[in-house]
Amino acid sequence: MDERYSRQQKFKPIGQHGQRLLEKATVAVIGCGALGSAIAEMLVRAGIGHLHLVDRDVVEISNLQRQQLFCERQARETMPKVVAAEQRLREIRSDVQLTITIDHADGTHIEHLARQCDLLMDATDNFETRIMINDAAYKYRRPWVYGACVGSTGVVFPFVPGSSACLRCLLPSLPAVNETCDMAGIIGSAVQMTAALQCTEALKWLTGNKDALIRKVHHFDLWSHTRIDSGLTRIKRLNCPTCGDSPTFESLSPIRKTQIEMLCGQNTVQVIPGNSRTIDFDEAERTGRLANISVRRTPYFVEMHIKEYRMILFSNGRLLIHGLNDVHQGRKLYHQLFG
Repeated sequence: MDERYSRQQKFKPIGQHGQRLLEKATVAVIGCGALGSAIAEMLVRAGIGHLHLVDRDVVEISNLQRQQLFCERQARETMPKVVAAEQRLREIRSDVQLTITIDHADGTHIEHLARQCDLLMDATDNFETRIMINDAAYKYRRPWVYGACVGSTGVVFPFVPGSSACLRCLLPSLPAVNETCDMAGIIGSAVQMTAALQCTEALKWLTGNKDALIRKVHHFDLWSHTRIDSGLTRIKRLNCPTCGDSPTFESLSPIRKTQIEMLCGQNTVQVIPGNSRTIDFDEAERTGRLANISVRRTPYFVEMHIKEYRMILFSNGRLLIHGLNDVHQGRKLYHQLFG
């Protein structure tokens, strides 16, 4: 028995056989913020063989209250979250196989993950990305574990294609307004509880204990010490475009227009360029010099400062504008700099 995992293997539902299954498993964690960093650490410590980490953002000082893999130095350096996570995870376990992606998780990339991973872990902050995870998971018959938290509350459910309704059945139309940690705040214990429940469902699936998966959507509130469990059987729709009789998986379309949006829990606007427009690092540096603004280039991004805003451009053209909470102003700044 491997001494590192001896206590886990003594837990009868896992045992040595389950531990060997974990070592062979490949799991994607989509998002590496509060939930993602907690999930990644738990799974690495549990012995997962290969972990894919995907995140679009960099470490900020406001993350440190609840995003446990990161430290002040990484916030000062505005290090990409997946790079910071990789550093810490390799300190925890040197033999873990890690694949990191510094990017927005779009439909194409999520499909790629669904094809090669045994399980998808949701650690995102918006329903649009979750719908893409849902579509890719059902298209390639992969389970995924939904998780969300805000304030002192959390929600968890493992979606298994062929045995449950999907997220789109649960949310036939995306909510126009959704409470976020930017509006309601969040306590670290709600993050840890949500991540712990998600990882427990992951361990059940990956070790062959599928009958032990929860069958109802689990919602808890740590502050009021309440919980609600809701069934999904009656909400399954035969005409659902994801899990119905004739699925179309419409969110996975590769056609993409420029997207400009606010990021959850941050005073930040994100610009994702369309298929026809990508700005590279050389162009960004030239633009900065012509505009007579401060420019700093790293292996991961180009950082520019204009007025009170800090702009971070990644290699695929994705741009973060920190210090801004107006998408219209973000659009204006983007076009002023890059046309």
